[in-house]
Amino acid sequence: MTKNNMWVAGMAAPLMSAMLLQFAASPSVKANAQPSAANAAVKIDNFVFGPQELTVPVGTTVTWTNSDDIPHTSVSTEGVFKSKVLDTDEKFSYTFTKAGTYSYYCTIHPKMTGKVVVQLRLKLELALRWKHFSCLVASVCE
Repeated sequence: MTKNNMWVAGMAAPLMSAMLLQFAASPSVKANAQPSAANAAVKIDNFVFGPQELTVPVGTTVTWTNSDDIPHTSVSTEGVFKSKVLDTDEKFSYTFTKAGTYSYYCTIHPKMTGKVVVQLRLKLELALRWKHFSCLVASVCE
């Protein structure tokens, strides 16, 4: 190892250890944390659910709003939820109480599809923090 490489390695290891300890000891990441009520939105427009895939914590209420000029529905492929036919500006909401992946589609236009990924709050927070930590270490952030 060259002198410069040893210096970099000597600095990187303590820095990474400190960041990992800070990450692990963060007070907002608790195994027994109670999820707070959250809301998320899906806009139906131009024959598209947007966003097409949505990731939320357990306990989140997702509201679909039809912003299109024609009617649409939002129906779970597994039968978990089913909206009525939504006219322009009408809304449908569903609260996700269990983790899982929920695919859905419009029964009037079956090629219109979407997905809600529901994660345990701890898992979602850890994933977001890991992404931030990895971004800092690599110095490449989106």
